[in-house]
Amino acid sequence: MDGIAVSIFVFFFLLVTVLGFAAARWRRAEKLDNLDEWGLGGRGFGTFIAWFLIGGDLYTAYTFIAVPATLYAGSAVGFFAVPYTIVVYPLIFLFLPRLWSVSHRHGYITPADFVQGRYDSRPLATAVALTGILATMPYIALQLVGIEVVLQVMGLQAGEDAAWVVQHLPLFVAFAVLAAYTYSSGLRAPALIAFVKDILIYVVIIVAVFYLPSQLGGWDSIFSAAQDNFDAFNAENADAIAAGDVAGKAMMPPAAAHWAYASLALGSALALFMYPHSVTAVLSTKNRSVIRRNAALLPAYSFLLGLLALLGFVAIAAGVKVENAQQSVPQLFENEFPSWFAGVAFAAIGIGALVPAAIMSIAAANLWTRNLYKAYINPAATPQQEAKQSKVMSLGVKLGALIFVLGLPKQFAINLQLLGGVWILQTMIAIVAGLYTRWFHRWALLAGWAVGMVYGTWTAYGVEVPGDPGSHFGGPLTTIPFTETKVYIALVAFLLNLLVAIVLTVVLRAMEVDEGVDQTQDDDYSADVGDEGVESELSPTTPPHP
Repeated sequence: MDGIAVSIFVFFFLLVTVLGFAAARWRRAEKLDNLDEWGLGGRGFGTFIAWFLIGGDLYTAYTFIAVPATLYAGSAVGFFAVPYTIVVYPLIFLFLPRLWSVSHRHGYITPADFVQGRYDSRPLATAVALTGILATMPYIALQLVGIEVVLQVMGLQAGEDAAWVVQHLPLFVAFAVLAAYTYSSGLRAPALIAFVKDILIYVVIIVAVFYLPSQLGGWDSIFSAAQDNFDAFNAENADAIAAGDVAGKAMMPPAAAHWAYASLALGSALALFMYPHSVTAVLSTKNRSVIRRNAALLPAYSFLLGLLALLGFVAIAAGVKVENAQQSVPQLFENEFPSWFAGVAFAAIGIGALVPAAIMSIAAANLWTRNLYKAYINPAATPQQEAKQSKVMSLGVKLGALIFVLGLPKQFAINLQLLGGVWILQTMIAIVAGLYTRWFHRWALLAGWAVGMVYGTWTAYGVEVPGDPGSHFGGPLTTIPFTETKVYIALVAFLLNLLVAIVLTVVLRAMEVDEGVDQTQDDDYSADVGDEGVESELSPTTPPHP
């Protein structure tokens, strides 16, 4: 344990803890006892705050830990995260302002609220809500993995011979602090902490990409060292690679992996803003222009992500040796940085996990309150009761994620998030298509969702961890039948979902099955603040539109 590094880490952890509790008084509302204030920060964040909030929401501990870890482990497919975060922003520029408008006009808090209003289908809204909660669990778990990896490298986590509670005690402390200030301050807490998180990340990465290559002979030397390492591994394990027992290592994806790379990038881009926490961050903004500006500005983070990914190769060149690839970048920082700056880097990773974990738990809690508790348990719930339910459920979601991460294998944390992507992508048709057309039949959408969920989950379950026969959920890829080409499971499940939805819509329309009542109108999707019906405190009063 390096006392200086640990002290710096603890200082920043205490700083964001204070900020988390103080956020309840930041941009203070009269009360935080309604979801507009607690769950959406008063729906008043401008471009500057939203840039930090959405960036802090999307670029997480997964960025620091999992992406470089895949490159360190020799899987260049892991670099897919860079093109997918470039592709996603033109997409959100188109549809998220429409979602913002209809949500503000009708007082929608969650994506499932919109689905309920658009399709007049409680089962479909319930499916979207449950999928959002399910997909968010592994994403929060991924953040806890990031915190735990940092604690391990710093020496703050007891060895495997210690009692289970003692071994994970620092993680429990971080979890308890996160839960407490999220409960107290709602979305204002991660919004305020995101300033510290993003500043630390930018400082650490800018220093890393200039300082570390200067210590290791430059980027040419780094790439050469990585290639030599991969060549040596492939030569040593040639028979096992040929038998398919071990995956070969490469600087660039081989031809057989091109479709895997492309489908991972496309599928992940389509899924990213289907996650409840992404929608929550977007709906917290004060007008449509804030969303469009952020769609133009957020690619700055993608540049940062590309530099981060290369740290996996830097770790190889620096001679970092770890059994768990997730520890490669934290170990690199500990080995190569001065103690005080290593502490800053560890704090950046740790806080990079706390911000998105808070937003995710709030988003999942809102889904529970609005689309399960209020829909089935207490339809007459007051705004105060809704806020109370969300606060309590945010604790439950974090606890579920903690159980998730402690109970499942986590050799490659990226697989946890990609499994969530398989599920959440199945909600895209109901949400995004619904922003433009009412053509799809509500029952067809529900059937398509069910097919996509069952296929995606079953296929992912059947993927073995390399070198561990009989294991499950070992990766995000599946082989296309009758070929050797691998693609992202989520994208295949989505295409099946879409096919079922189209075919059944035609059938159900021909049978004249009741389509329900659309509670939205065409001008709802282009409304902005100041337009009639869009106010700071809203209720769904717009008359039904058949």
